Amino acid sequence: MNLPNRIFFTGVPGSRWSGIAQTLETVPGFNITDRTAEREFNHGKFSGHRGVYYGTGMEYQAIADSKYLDQAWPDVAGTRIIKSHEWAYQLDVIKEKFPNDWIMLIYRPDMASYAWWHEAGGFNIKYPNYDWYKNSAGMLGEIGKQNQHLLEFAHKYNAEWSYFNSAWVLKNFSHNITIERTWPDILVTVIR
Repeated sequence: MNLPNRIFFTGVPGSRWSGIAQTLETVPGFNITDRTAEREFNHGKFSGHRGVYYGTGMEYQAIADSKYLDQAWPDVAGTRIIKSHEWAYQLDVIKEKFPNDWIMLIYRPDMASYAWWHEAGGFNIKYPNYDWYKNSAGMLGEIGKQNQHLLEFAHKYNAEWSYFNSAWVLKNFSHNITIERTWPDILVTVIR
C-alpha cells in the first residue's frame, strides 16, 4: 500500500488521539523527524504528546499550506502525521487543497474526552498549549463543536467508523502491529 505524504490528523482534546498517532508512527514509512525534547509531554504511564502540534498559540498555526506545514520536519521523506484539534474546522478546505493526502478522524464522546483531558493534566499540560480554550467551560464547549464537525464531515463522505485495533491497522495501513488495548468509546476513520 502506498501511503500519502501527509495524514491530516484530528480529534478533540482527551480523545486519546495522540496515543493513536504514536502507534501509527511505528508503521514503516512514517516520518517522526518532527520530534524534539521541546515537543514532548509525558503523563503517568501513558505516552503523552510527541512531535509538532498545530494550532492557536502553538509553535505553528493550523494553516493548510504545504510549505508552511512541512517546515516542522527537517526531513520530509515519508508520511507525516499533521496533528491539530483545529483541523476539525477546516476539513473541507483540507480535502480540496490536499486531494492526495488522507484525513484521519478520531471520535470519542464529549464528556469522556473532557474527563480524560483533565485527568491527563488539563491546563497544567505543558505541551501543546491549551491556553486558547481559556477555561474548563471553554474546553467543554470546543470539544462539543469539534466533535460535531468531525461527525458531519465523516457523514458527508460516508466514512466507516471502527475501533482502533490491529485488524483496522492491517486493513488501512497494510501492516501488522500489536494494539495492546482497544478503547470501547473511541472510533477512528480514514478519508482518502
